[in-house]
Amino acid sequence: MNQKLLYFVFFVLATTTSKAQFTTPNTGVAWNLTDLVTNAPSAISFSGGIYTLSQNLTIAPNDNLLITSDATININADVQIIVQGAFTADSNAILITATNPATPYNSIIFESGSSGFMRNTTINYGKGIRLSTGDFEMQSCTMSYHIPGTTTSSAINFSTGSPIINNSTFTFNNYPAFSSGANQETSPTLSNNYLFANNQSNTNRPQINMGPSGADTLRIVGNTIIGDPTKIMVGGIAASSLLGNPNKVIIDGNTIRDNRYGITVVGANSSGFIRNNIIEDNDTQNSPNLGGSGISLNASGATTMNIITTNNQIRRNLWGITVLGTARINLGDGGSNLGGNVFADNGNGGQTYALFNNTALPIMAMNNCWIEGTTLTPTNVENVISHQVDDANLGLVTFNPFGCDALSTPNFAIAKPKIYPNPSNGILNISMPENGTASVFAINGMFVQKINLTEGNNTLNLNLASGIYILKTETSEGNFNQKLVIR
Repeated sequence: MNQKLLYFVFFVLATTTSKAQFTTPNTGVAWNLTDLVTNAPSAISFSGGIYTLSQNLTIAPNDNLLITSDATININADVQIIVQGAFTADSNAILITATNPATPYNSIIFESGSSGFMRNTTINYGKGIRLSTGDFEMQSCTMSYHIPGTTTSSAINFSTGSPIINNSTFTFNNYPAFSSGANQETSPTLSNNYLFANNQSNTNRPQINMGPSGADTLRIVGNTIIGDPTKIMVGGIAASSLLGNPNKVIIDGNTIRDNRYGITVVGANSSGFIRNNIIEDNDTQNSPNLGGSGISLNASGATTMNIITTNNQIRRNLWGITVLGTARINLGDGGSNLGGNVFADNGNGGQTYALFNNTALPIMAMNNCWIEGTTLTPTNVENVISHQVDDANLGLVTFNPFGCDALSTPNFAIAKPKIYPNPSNGILNISMPENGTASVFAINGMFVQKINLTEGNNTLNLNLASGIYILKTETSEGNFNQKLVIR
């Protein structure tokens, strides 16, 4: 510690002529919050169990800031943290928030060459996180109420590499939860996260707004993405390559509801998979000329786009699937893609549109359930598909064979816990396909409680105040999130 004090004397002298800030000494030192208070009392203080950061803090390239005990860190207005070295926040309950929520702190910036790890950390009321490194992982964290900064346009901005964001919660952020630039190739894994009511500014951006992946693959897997129906401009997921960069996507096992649209992939150089998603009620703008598709693919010019689409459940959107320009989709080819997509009640203007092929290219679409709950015939399937039969300039959709019965077999869906009643007065039944757990989170993402569950029916007496919660059930098959209302 004495050695750190000597370093501090040097850095006070070095920074007296610049804007108030503190930079660690860049000597391979591992710092904790107590070290910072001791060595930089003008930058960070400790009182009443709360750390307060009042000056910009830079973690130098060879240094490491470790927060490994529960802590609350208040950050003053417009103060920022710049990580050039390493930053770790990993304990049971760490809170990073604004000293005054009405005056947010500046961004947390991870520069090129830095590394970061966050677990069980709540980061609220700032200007988001900017990642200029791929060496970053976030597990079981929460980000809420962030506004855009000069270098951020979402809660987390990606620009390179393959960061991991898993099992975390993003709610009520002013702009999207995740984004990257149109000319920045990045391929994060976004898995098992809960997103609710992001883009409160109601701009024409989805909750997940990603640019091109580059040579690697963007993975959006197992997330729950619920919109605020009053924000009618906000979509669900977008993965776009507007400048011709390679764009490889895996969008698998997500639940997407109550957005302007569900999933859109844009750009001629796009390829990948859209599988096993539940895409329902994405019609908040209620304007079929402007959006409302469960899945929309769009490309122009010479294209290599090919999106393989399997085992999705697409219900009550303005359009089921729309394919535009020179985009290509495989909805079931009778070979490696078994189809298995289920459509129900997608339509507008009194007409049902399960699939609208607005391209001159043919589409293979075999072995799908085109009208759920109905005995299918060639005639009624034809009536919900728009293609060459309706307009000679459009490509032909091959939809035979078709059917719904086989789609109820276990091969087409993972058995999920059944939860009822919801809303609830606190007595909740959870029917589990196998042993697992249930975790309850407040709507702002704060952990409330965790319960072990056994295979079969479990009756829980949740002692919760009235309000909206997030219930996360976990089994070996996956994680499932849904909104829980307690009356």
